[in-house]
Amino acid sequence: MIFKMLNRMGFLVMVVMCLAITGFSYPASAGSNDSTRNVIILMADGMGSAHTTITRWYKGSPLALDRMFLGGMRTHGADSLIIDSAPAATAFATGHKTNDKYVGVLPDPAKITIPGIPIIPRELKEKPVATVLEGAKLMGKSVGLVATSNIQHASPAGYSAHWPDRGNYNEIAEQQVYLGIDVVFGGGKQYLVPASLGGKRTDGENLIDVLKSRGYGFVENRSDLLSFSGQKVWGMFAHDDMLYEFDRRVLAPDQPSLGEMTRKAIEILSRNTKGFFLFVEGSKIDWASHANDPIGVISDLLAFDEAVGIALDFASQNGNTLVLAFSDHGNGGMSLGSKKTDATYSKLPVSALVDPLKKASLTGEGIEIVLGGHFTDTAKVKTTMDKFYGIGDLTAEEIAAIQGAKKKLLSYTIGPMISNRSVIGWTTTGHGGEDLFVYYYGIKTPMGMIDNTDIARMTADYMNLDLAKIDQHLFVPADELFARIGATAHIDSTDPNNKGLIIKKDPGGKPAAVMIPFSKDLLLCNDKTYQMPGITVYAPNTGKVYVPEAALQFFQYCEKAKSTSFNTSILFPVPSL
Repeated sequence: MIFKMLNRMGFLVMVVMCLAITGFSYPASAGSNDSTRNVIILMADGMGSAHTTITRWYKGSPLALDRMFLGGMRTHGADSLIIDSAPAATAFATGHKTNDKYVGVLPDPAKITIPGIPIIPRELKEKPVATVLEGAKLMGKSVGLVATSNIQHASPAGYSAHWPDRGNYNEIAEQQVYLGIDVVFGGGKQYLVPASLGGKRTDGENLIDVLKSRGYGFVENRSDLLSFSGQKVWGMFAHDDMLYEFDRRVLAPDQPSLGEMTRKAIEILSRNTKGFFLFVEGSKIDWASHANDPIGVISDLLAFDEAVGIALDFASQNGNTLVLAFSDHGNGGMSLGSKKTDATYSKLPVSALVDPLKKASLTGEGIEIVLGGHFTDTAKVKTTMDKFYGIGDLTAEEIAAIQGAKKKLLSYTIGPMISNRSVIGWTTTGHGGEDLFVYYYGIKTPMGMIDNTDIARMTADYMNLDLAKIDQHLFVPADELFARIGATAHIDSTDPNNKGLIIKKDPGGKPAAVMIPFSKDLLLCNDKTYQMPGITVYAPNTGKVYVPEAALQFFQYCEKAKSTSFNTSILFPVPSL
């Protein structure tokens, strides 16, 4: 019951103890002693070499990416040569390959099918593992996430959450909020708000209230973002994903661009004299590639490249910043050239590629918004396609295809139409398993060909982090930890939506009791709530619970208080009517 109360009224809880009291110190690697270093990771989801090539031709000048050095990267996961965004992000963030749909947890050894992947002990199945973001936070650095998808999506989740299902946005959102990330910008507001207030949460918790109780600013539009001057902020600019850049300019100018979010994040995070870590994702390049929509690809790759330029400008002035830009996997099998160019490819002008694309001012998703679901109105379809997509010669078959398209999938119909009018080929609407480019700035040694897990190692080394030691401090099996002092741990499932761990010890007198809610950084003891240096993670498929090692210190501190019950009237004061 107390967990239900905590989730519904957690914003009333005063946290009375923090990291400084525990005496915890971050474990460092044997690298540089410079603790002020920054890392900016920029990831263009689904971007391949054809994507950057077509965008450069469309732009008509070099990309910001072209200012960087270049290496290569292998992309496979633990169970497939073609990887999903969730295990890819886990590799980038933790240095571990994992299974399809997993974020921030080790793989199931029974599901490892790719040769050369280390087989982990069965007891470590789906164990949470520390991310470079969590390590940077423990060092005292500021940390941030920026994305154009909902912020709970697979790639940002890989840096900020631990769960074997990337689609559980409610769980991921809760972990992100209680992780204490300094700056978060993107979409996904609905996963912070309870269903009773129009959101998607089923646990009754209003995470926006939790954020505000912890001193965060909360902004929801471009102007408030640009004027924000505080130290900690969440910016949620859409209930789910944000619009493509081309569509944003016309249909939602109150949403900030990826470049604006990146610049503001760097501005805030760089105030910390200990340095910062920032992850930025151009999320919907992937979505456009799934739809074979080249306009969506170009729209958001240009926006991503603007963010890269902003990061590089900062890094060149700062002199102490590593910038990495890369993709997690290929998508769509895009090619510059198709079956229609088989006989003409050696005499193909740039205009054949670019001119049809230049006529479009919206993506396929933008066209669907303009049509407002009225796909069957032939006159409106023809007018809209001519005005915003540059296609004034729709065939009867194309009109019928648009009219028969499913809602939220119109881009899958329109994208191939403009591709056919250009010279763009596509082989799939899924991911690809090819090697990819890695762009880098701030490393003097040539990179060569690396594995996706090496991104985490490079990041950790630059910041002087020992991820293995950090993992040992952040994610200890709760039963093993408390068994050291003869205490027992069992799961309280009174409220299935708000589970937690109860720790008890009877030293011969009255027992001391501690409650630890899942997916939070809190420990409840007597009439106080303590804030730990990490979150408690429940592994739903194994039933194991992992807590920060510092939880043991909190429990022992609690024992000294010599109180045997929880005073919920103090924890959760009832407001006067």
